[in-house]
Order: sequence, then structure tokens, then C-alpha cells
Amino acid sequence: MSDKFQEGQVLEGKVTGIQPYGAFVALDEKVQGLVHISEVTHGYVKDINEHLTEGDEVQVKILNIDEEKNKYSLSIRATQEAPKQEQRRPRKQAVAKPQQEEASAGFNTLKDKLEDWIKQSDDREKYRK
Repeated sequence: MSDKFQEGQVLEGKVTGIQPYGAFVALDEKVQGLVHISEVTHGYVKDINEHLTEGDEVQVKILNIDEEKNKYSLSIRATQEAPKQEQRRPRKQAVAKPQQEEASAGFNTLKDKLEDWIKQSDDREKYRK
């Protein structure tokens, strides 16, 4: 493992390979790391090939070094300033309308109607017999 690289360090690297899940970046002749697709840029990346190609020189930040597995987790996004969020207008709150006795909707009216329907059904059964 190379002692010259540390977590948090920002340096230049060269894209050596691209996969659907991320890009491999060479930090020097012996050390290579992976920039996961989620770390390519701010926002959603559907196709990494729209952002990177083999041979690109990129600035990366070392997020994590796994000494045992000799793996370097890198980020291009961490070297870029986050885009400013648009100021969104707050959503309008729905104003609750007062319920009217006659035209109320929901389960209460169904409950009341159900009693009427049962009574009507019973009355019909009596007339059929």
C-alpha cells in the first residue's frame, strides 16, 4: 500500500476504465481507485459515459482507503462546489372547509345510508313473502 496517499487528499488522476457502476482512476503508476457513479457529479447520473471518457484527466478526492483489500474510494463530486438549490415556493396548504350537515361526505353518510338501505331491503323481503 502506498504511504503517499491519505483519506481527504485531493489530487489529479486519469480515467483508465469505465463501467456502468463507476470509473476507475489511476492516481499513479501503481495505485488505482474507483469513483462510484454516485460520486461523479452533483445530481443524478443515468449514464456515466455522458460525463467521463477513458483518458480524461480528473480531479478526485480520496474518500476511503481500505488497506486490507487495497481499494481506494474516490469522488469527483467532492471536489466540485454544490449547485445552489432553487428557492422553492412553499406549497399552499389545503384549507379545511367546514362540513355542512346536509351535504357531508365520507364514512358518516355511508353509515347513515347503510342503515336506510338495510331497512329498505328488509321491507322488500317482507313484501315478497
